[in-house]
Amino acid sequence: MSTQEVKEVRAAAKWLRITPRKARLVVEHIRGRSVPEARTMLAFSERAAAREIDKLLRSAVANAEANHNLIGDDLVVKTAYVDEGPTIKRWRPRARGRAAQIRKHMCHITITLGPATTATVTRAPEPEAPAEEKRKRAPRHKAATKEAAPKAKAETKPEAEKKPAAKKPAARKRAPAKKKTEEKES
Repeated sequence: MSTQEVKEVRAAAKWLRITPRKARLVVEHIRGRSVPEARTMLAFSERAAAREIDKLLRSAVANAEANHNLIGDDLVVKTAYVDEGPTIKRWRPRARGRAAQIRKHMCHITITLGPATTATVTRAPEPEAPAEEKRKRAPRHKAATKEAAPKAKAETKPEAEKKPAAKKPAARKRAPAKKKTEEKES
């Protein structure tokens, strides 16, 4: 296989009982991502369309591995789009003998996978600050500042200024309920 020859693998799911508008919301999240990253996005999506799109993505990867000898994890979702399918029309009875139309939309989803580009963009490391500036900086995490602040306050107060911890008030005791038989007798 030559390096110029780029194979793209395509898989399509047709006549899915999902509205195209809802399916497009999920497809937008995986477009341009690598296959493992797209699978993760779909696994954690709460939308119902994500399950169907995940099945379709797995099918496209299986096609690539079986038919084109490609490695599934090295592929990227090149294109992913949702087309509108036929609409099933049903009727719902309403008041006074009328009827309201129900439209059940369908869609066709198509995913195209291709090999990932080998060039990766990396960010340059930040330059090291001098030792003096490192001491002046505040800690990065809020938890570290919260833990350090009470310890510093406790150490600066002398023993005479420290107040003893207040005791919780005792729970009230209820008077025992009078028995109804005693009241009737008297």
